[in-house]
Amino acid sequence: MSDVIASPSTRRKALQKGVDIDARARELGRTTLGPEDLGAPATAAAAPAEQSGDTSYWDVDHAAYGPVREELMSRFAQVAARNLGAANALIPQVTHHDRADLSAIEELRRAWRDEAQARGVRLTALAFHVMALARCLRDFPRFNASLSADGNTLVLKDYVHVGIAVDTPHGLMVPVIRDADRKGLWQLSTEITDLAARAHARKIAPDDLGGASMTISNLGGIGGIGFTPIVNPPELAILGITRTQTVTLWDGDIPRPVPMVPLDLSYDHRVINGADAARFMARLVGRIAEPRNLIT
Repeated sequence: MSDVIASPSTRRKALQKGVDIDARARELGRTTLGPEDLGAPATAAAAPAEQSGDTSYWDVDHAAYGPVREELMSRFAQVAARNLGAANALIPQVTHHDRADLSAIEELRRAWRDEAQARGVRLTALAFHVMALARCLRDFPRFNASLSADGNTLVLKDYVHVGIAVDTPHGLMVPVIRDADRKGLWQLSTEITDLAARAHARKIAPDDLGGASMTISNLGGIGGIGFTPIVNPPELAILGITRTQTVTLWDGDIPRPVPMVPLDLSYDHRVINGADAARFMARLVGRIAEPRNLIT
């Protein structure tokens, strides 16, 4: 009797298709088969599916279960999907969660609203985040680095470029602000607005992409209380931002409403350990809470 675990319907389908259940199980390196495995080519796998990258589980006739329609993913989205899948499979990623007080940043944005209008600049909190992150990347060189493909060499960078993930109708793009640690608040605000607009218009140039020290993925305008952003190799970390929330803090017995922004730092555990991440995030939270120190 066969040792392969398969449902009666799977065995019936195999019989109809002339597929040898035992031989197919040996080819796929498994002891359990489903109907979707019967259509996999015999040369598809000589090792377990989870090791060989076998995708036969995706080869399903969905129309057999109800009406469907197909939409071809754009070439851009296909490339992004492959890169994200590879990154998530290869990087031992951990995410550190924290939050920062935005009171001082919101106060400055209100105080400088007229100047921003006079300059024709939209002063957002994101510009402060970029400035704070750029300073922290200078403070913590191992975060401003990349690991070689063989995992043996750490490349430490003497520049700070910050990527900004932009959600566009044609897919996610990550234009990069060069030398972010050397730029002031108004210049950063202008560049963020310009890059986002050109990304949406598909006018981003090749020189605007690649080479980031770290990327920011900002979902604050949409919502959420936190998420786990995927590290974008060859970077070693990525910062996620979600919607600011009013949190009640206590000064002794006195309650005080405080705008707090959730921050999510995902990092490559091959290079960065938990204590490194905690110290980095503590410094970042402190810089966001005291933005005047960034500007001076």
